[in-house]
Amino acid sequence: MQEENLARGLKNRHVQLIAIGGAIGTGLFLGSGKSINLAGPSILFAYIVTGIICFLIMRALGELLLSNLGYHSFVDFVKEYLGNGAAFVTGWTYWFCWVCIAMADLTAVGKYTQYWLPNVPQWLPGLIALVVLLIMNLATVKLFGELEFWFALVKIIAILALIVVGLFLIFKGFSTSEGVSSFSNLWSHGGWFPHGSNGFILSFQMVVFAFVGIEMVGLTAGETEDPEKVMPKAINNIPIRILIFYIGALLVIMSIYPWNKVSPVESPFVQVFAAMGIVSAATIINFVVLTSAASACNSAIFSTSRMMYSLAKEDNAPKPLTKLTRRQVPSNALFFSAVIILVGIVLNYVMPDDVFTLITSISTVCFIYIWGILIICHLKYRKTRPDLVKVNKFKMPLYPFTNYLILAFLAFIVVVLALAADTRTSLFVTPVWFVLLVIIYKIQSRKKQIEQA
Repeated sequence: MQEENLARGLKNRHVQLIAIGGAIGTGLFLGSGKSINLAGPSILFAYIVTGIICFLIMRALGELLLSNLGYHSFVDFVKEYLGNGAAFVTGWTYWFCWVCIAMADLTAVGKYTQYWLPNVPQWLPGLIALVVLLIMNLATVKLFGELEFWFALVKIIAILALIVVGLFLIFKGFSTSEGVSSFSNLWSHGGWFPHGSNGFILSFQMVVFAFVGIEMVGLTAGETEDPEKVMPKAINNIPIRILIFYIGALLVIMSIYPWNKVSPVESPFVQVFAAMGIVSAATIINFVVLTSAASACNSAIFSTSRMMYSLAKEDNAPKPLTKLTRRQVPSNALFFSAVIILVGIVLNYVMPDDVFTLITSISTVCFIYIWGILIICHLKYRKTRPDLVKVNKFKMPLYPFTNYLILAFLAFIVVVLALAADTRTSLFVTPVWFVLLVIIYKIQSRKKQIEQA
């Protein structure tokens, strides 16, 4: 007889690296070019602010998940504190978020491949990557963990190497095609805020997108050995990761290479080494950002399948999507998600130049909703379950001030999205998604009432 539950096959090292993998993705490697172009060196402050908010969101998520080890993902506590309707909308929206992320990552795979093969159509490498990752995800959750472990390890080693080599070049005063490497490049081309507060504010859309997926460690709760020990460690290490991988890497890049020479549509990581004339290093970095995009897509495929499995178990998605293989992998949920992700391949064929910004802004809006719901659930949990709060050892700091601070920040990001023409479209598209979900839920609820009558 087939097991009804997902396997707990993720070990401590898997979860730690998944947490890092979720925090370092396409938003940093490809999207940071656009952010630097908009904000200049002040992008560092945008990453610090957003990083603090994301850490607080993760502390709230961690406290909720550890308040009940029976939770398999955060949709379980959304149902408990906000009802089945909210769980239905949240589950499907989180699934949609990761579908969008997978599409953005496959777009990045296409762009990075063109560095070596400029004549290859942008959609083709993405299609190949999707097929390969789907096959690997169908194996076992342990294989997913191993894949993500090594993908993340490549990213970590590469960024640390970039920072170390970059600091050496800066202190040596190495000359690039655009001038001498120096920390003074941070303020010598228009100051810290070269485009004023306007550019700084507009950069937040892509900065927030760089952090989406950071909550993925919460989705691994149902497949983690010893979550009480593993999850707090993964969450508490987030600030140091942000400081090193985001702030450190971008500070070094903008010191080696003047920020105003960075292309908004290419990876600044590759541009910097190419500009220094170190072709082999640029090739290596391009390989790293390619594996990073594949890693993020791997996470997206995992997330969408697990969310679909959870929705189906709660009767919020078709029942066949609960089917597990002999190795306890939700195969039908994986296939369903992969088919929808294929839409991204079609978009890369139809509109290759605009697809990345469109997808990332839609994803950002949906993640704002997800993060907001998590914080509202945390508020309700604190107010209605003092018994659980009392015994929980992993509490969110400065409650409830931090809850309201996060909600204010998320409202600010919605305003930011409305300011720029290329991201404003997402504010018109995503409400249609939410209206559609509410209508489907109402129809489904009415159908269940008739069946039970």
